[in-house]
Amino acid sequence: MVLPTTIVLANGTLNDQLILKKETLYKGMNGRFVERFYLTPTKSYIFKPLTNNGQLGKEAWIHEHVLPLFPPIFPKIIAYKISDHPDLNWMILEDLGTLSHEFNEESILDVIKWVAWWHSLPLEKLANIPITGLKPQIEEIVLDIRLMKDEFMALVPGLNVEEKIIEHIYKLLDRNEFSNKLVLSHGDLHSGNFAAVEKGIVVLDWEHAHLNLAYWDLYHLIDMSHPLFPKKMTSQFRQRVLENYLEQVVVEVERDVFIKEYYLFSAVFSIWMILLIQKDLKVNDGNWSKNQLENQLKETVSSLMQCSYSLYSI
Repeated sequence: MVLPTTIVLANGTLNDQLILKKETLYKGMNGRFVERFYLTPTKSYIFKPLTNNGQLGKEAWIHEHVLPLFPPIFPKIIAYKISDHPDLNWMILEDLGTLSHEFNEESILDVIKWVAWWHSLPLEKLANIPITGLKPQIEEIVLDIRLMKDEFMALVPGLNVEEKIIEHIYKLLDRNEFSNKLVLSHGDLHSGNFAAVEKGIVVLDWEHAHLNLAYWDLYHLIDMSHPLFPKKMTSQFRQRVLENYLEQVVVEVERDVFIKEYYLFSAVFSIWMILLIQKDLKVNDGNWSKNQLENQLKETVSSLMQCSYSLYSI
């Protein structure tokens, strides 16, 4: 079916006169809504305006220059517009149907094989890929948690985390540096950005793709908490996911060193996340409910404890 040329108005919104019905899927960081819309009772598309003003033009660029290398594990762009004015940017994507974001062993193991696949892509095939993403680089995160160590240690008793475990993390940072080997990173691979559909697993929202350490995607997939997508990770399943990744990635790594470095990366990122969540709880600006943030905090503390204890026992 060919989309009408006037399906999106000059102001960057859908032309309701041409649409049978529409439904809101989610609200972006800038307050704009991603919607499913129907042109007939059986034919639907996804309308995605720019949902983060800092990502102007990036998703279309990734779709044109990177995702052609991929098998069909992402929704294709049908049409788009890029403008210097953020409100006039939009994309229409194919609708892959009902998305299930449930965190379960089957879906995570399905996703990890694709993570291993795109982490194995030769970087020479990825010319001009961005080298920064949505969040600070791990070096900046390490610096942040060093500067805020006293603030975090004051939180430790209330988090029911042993002080000696956290001190051990900081000592490891004093004598360890993370690998500098870069891979293609999705950039924001939390549970809301992959889903099970009728045909299998799909990976969504590639606008944050950039070069980063392999641990970045792994942390977002395994241990990153999100207010809207609850998850429960165990030490045993984390180990299984990492082992699956190492069995499938076509990159030479030393298994024990890689897993230990992942645990340290995860612990560092979780400390940083806990500080952010505590700040959100104090500000309480309404983006997330108090209950959602408290659940996110519990999940992040659980990941921190599991990875920290694993490091302490090595």
